[in-house]
Amino acid sequence: MDWLNASQALALLGVQPQTLYASVSRGRIRARRSPDDPRKSLYSGEDVRALARRRAGRRKIDVLAQETIRWGDPILPSAISTIVDGRLYYRGQDAVGLAGTAPLEDVAALLWQGEKLEIAPETLGSSRALAGMYQALSAHAVADAPTSGRSPAVLRREAALVYGALANAVIAPGTAPIHERLAAAWQKAEAAEPIRRALVLLADHELNASTFAARVAASTGAPLAAAALAGLAALTGPLHGGAPAAASALIQSADRLGPDAAIRGWLGQGRALPGIGHALYPQGDVRAGALLESFALPTHLRDLLEAVEAIAGEAPNIDLALAILTATFDLPADAAFTLFALGRSVGWLAHAIEQAESGHLIRPRARYIGPMVQRMAE
Repeated sequence: MDWLNASQALALLGVQPQTLYASVSRGRIRARRSPDDPRKSLYSGEDVRALARRRAGRRKIDVLAQETIRWGDPILPSAISTIVDGRLYYRGQDAVGLAGTAPLEDVAALLWQGEKLEIAPETLGSSRALAGMYQALSAHAVADAPTSGRSPAVLRREAALVYGALANAVIAPGTAPIHERLAAAWQKAEAAEPIRRALVLLADHELNASTFAARVAASTGAPLAAAALAGLAALTGPLHGGAPAAASALIQSADRLGPDAAIRGWLGQGRALPGIGHALYPQGDVRAGALLESFALPTHLRDLLEAVEAIAGEAPNIDLALAILTATFDLPADAAFTLFALGRSVGWLAHAIEQAESGHLIRPRARYIGPMVQRMAE
């Protein structure tokens, strides 16, 4: 069997890197690590050429549309973030590199293309993080003006106010960086650095489900807060922002039964292991690696990761990494979701501003599969 590097495979297929990775994740193209550089992958020449021949034929529009919204070809132009060769980039800058030193406030300035984020010390607070977030965004969504016809500079200033309301609904108002305020609120000063890194790594992830929801809302001209509220609603789902909770359940099971028994029991019930693998990162989620290397793992959690990779053959993704962060520092049960929401809302607002600038309404068509249409007699 001959093997191709990424450039050769992309040239034959005529697609973006994301589509190549999606084909690998679906089993259409076999891949392996390069013996010369384990950070890179090689792709089966036989599989690539077979897929290229199929792509050369005209595909039906309905099939193309259906595959596009399931890890397929990009469907919206965006200059905010992308994933190339298994790396995440924010406006061309490596997200893992930014996570090494930058606070979330600097990343917000990069994604919004504005000044460094400064949060006004509002007084709204809530004992329940999610309820407080909904309350804060709903208040702004009702009071703020639509995005239509307003300049990007004005929208960036409004984005800072919206984000400030969201943050102040979760943690006590203040002027310190978000990661320091979170660490103080959770009384875990030693967790400040991993918290900062998590927020930066979560700030954006191209057109994930919550970001797409935010863009759809923004495309109607809705206020920025309404777009962020749409993103927050999508994030609450168990397949998105709720995924770290399932990973936490696996950790708890491993603590009771031991890693091997917990994993085999989980798989024996026909349940997919939570928090492992990612369709856009065939060689492992770089966000998880960058987060996990920022703190020392307790022995039992390191054993769990080794067992997961040995039994399932997959590396952890950001969901399991967040669950491990929570367990290591004994953070509140909703800490992972809070980090997800406070990090990703920076991206929601960036995408909402970009969508408002485009002036285009996002309005896909449905492929009807219901009962035969009964036409009225003319």
